[in-house]
Amino acid sequence: MARRYDPDRRQRIIDAAIRVVGDKGLAGLTHRTVAAEADVPLGSTTYHFSTLDELMVAALRQANEGFAKVIASRGGLTDPDADLAAELAGWMGEWLAGERTGVELEYELYLAALRRPALRPVAAEWTDDLVRRISRHTDPTTARALCALMDGICLQVLLTGTPYDEGYAREMLTRVIPTDPA
Repeated sequence: MARRYDPDRRQRIIDAAIRVVGDKGLAGLTHRTVAAEADVPLGSTTYHFSTLDELMVAALRQANEGFAKVIASRGGLTDPDADLAAELAGWMGEWLAGERTGVELEYELYLAALRRPALRPVAAEWTDDLVRRISRHTDPTTARALCALMDGICLQVLLTGTPYDEGYAREMLTRVIPTDPA
């Protein structure tokens, strides 16, 4: 039997993994559930991703694109005169106003790095990129603190169901930013 050429199969598997995690959580992610969701043979999932960690890394990289798109759509902090707290609060507001399942999925995969060391470098890439962008406007230590505060605010919104309050976020971010940045 001739092998069927299917250049999009790997991407369909990643998309299916994201849907499975969105529907069933990480506990529901297996090669078998992903193969069924992607409508591909089980061997295709293990061919492209020999371990579930490899598949989760690919899914996390793709999921991280959601926040990256928000950053890009708002200029990515390229304006040196931008109000840093307002920009960051706006990023969070736009991201949290998007599809909730996608936002929850990004955080679920991001937090999976706590127990899955293979995911840590990808989670760190996301954080390091954000810190790098913020560091254009403040010192690296403050940038890390702002990133941590943003994570905390987003997690509180997701976990408590409380509506995002951009004014509150902007005020808290402003409190962390030195009045005379380094």
